[in-house]
Amino acid sequence: MRVIKNTKRAGRIRGSVLTLGNFDGLHLGHRKIIGKVTARAGKLRLPSIVYTFDPHPMKVLAPEKSPPLITSPEDKRSLIEAAGVDILVTANFTKDFASTHPKTFVKDILIERLGVREVWIGHDYSFGKGKQGSAGYLKELGAKLGFFVGVIAAHKKEGDIVSSSRVRALIKEGKVGAAGRLLSVPYAIAGRVIKGRDVGCSLGFPTANIGTKAELIPGPGVYAGYAELNKKTLPAVINIGIAPTFNRGKTVIECHILDFKGSIYGKDIRVSFRRRLRGERHFKDTGGLKAQISKDVLRARSIL
Repeated sequence: MRVIKNTKRAGRIRGSVLTLGNFDGLHLGHRKIIGKVTARAGKLRLPSIVYTFDPHPMKVLAPEKSPPLITSPEDKRSLIEAAGVDILVTANFTKDFASTHPKTFVKDILIERLGVREVWIGHDYSFGKGKQGSAGYLKELGAKLGFFVGVIAAHKKEGDIVSSSRVRALIKEGKVGAAGRLLSVPYAIAGRVIKGRDVGCSLGFPTANIGTKAELIPGPGVYAGYAELNKKTLPAVINIGIAPTFNRGKTVIECHILDFKGSIYGKDIRVSFRRRLRGERHFKDTGGLKAQISKDVLRARSIL
């Protein structure tokens, strides 16, 4: 997949099928749109393009209201590439860019630079200054300027519309299984193993403390999942919370990798969440905590 960060330096593309959007999480609704784009591009023998933004527009226009990202820019790129897209455009979103009139954007970027023949968008997508670029407006421009505009209906799963905000809410609530079904892949975060207090070791369940830049952390609790480490995927029990039994006070992410021994401090790690086993609990003593962790491990084994 070719990645373009500056369309002015990329040279003119002569014909394309394109979609626009933030595509945070690349959930089932996004995949439906991208699937249409790649199918149409294949039929017309044109490159498929996903045009997205970095940073997320809300981080520029209203940072105090900006939602936590489901996927990092790197993960989003990987997911889009895996979806079979030929070209990814990641436009640098600034206030100046946001003030561009929709017609100017369409003429200067979509037509002049990207040679668009077809544009496919979600039912609720809008763009340009003040979000003036609605689906209806884009269709009008397409009719005048010579490209087709298709609108993809909302995708429903388990009775409700699939959206990034719905996925975020599920993850925050710890409903990682439901979130994974909307994403079509398990929710995961990446980070690095950092030094902890070695409490897990003293209990017989050594854990890797994870330092991460991920913006969206599942709600407090214990989860069954997998750890990707040294190019291996290993079953794990992941704890997120403040460790109330030890009065830590701040949220930590700890991962006990099943049947694993070895020092992994400083290593890159990625953990994916499959199911929430239980909420965070306070135990009167370490004996009670150790007994519960044993139960958590047994249950995780039965799931994984």
